Amino acid sequence: MRIQISSGFALACLALASSAGPSGAQAVKALRHVALRSGESAELRNFYFVQHCRSVMIGTPALDVLQGPEEVTVALKEGDKIPSKCTNRVPGGTVIATAKEVKTTKEAKLTIRLKFNTKVGERQSVSSFLVSLFP
Repeated sequence: MRIQISSGFALACLALASSAGPSGAQAVKALRHVALRSGESAELRNFYFVQHCRSVMIGTPALDVLQGPEEVTVALKEGDKIPSKCTNRVPGGTVIATAKEVKTTKEAKLTIRLKFNTKVGERQSVSSFLVSLFP
């Protein structure tokens, strides 16, 4: 009797583990592709931090470039935003990438991190992009 219970439990665990595998693989998002020429800029993403359509962000988030080509600079442009499923504007802004002088065609991954100071503690958000640079 114990062998049947243990083997049944083992089979249930194995089935659960095998079903969890594919769902983890689906969580990986494709990189958003951005193309820039020398001197051009592009909006990468919006930023704000809300709960129940009210801002809980304190101050401006810190922006870190974790990985990226040296020809690209990234900056924050402050401005009010309307979060999805909300009607009121909240403090936030846009992350903007600008290409400096590009001498040769190049493709690189750009990874940025925003660290938010909020009323509910420090939070962070990471975004990655595939950047194509052209002279």
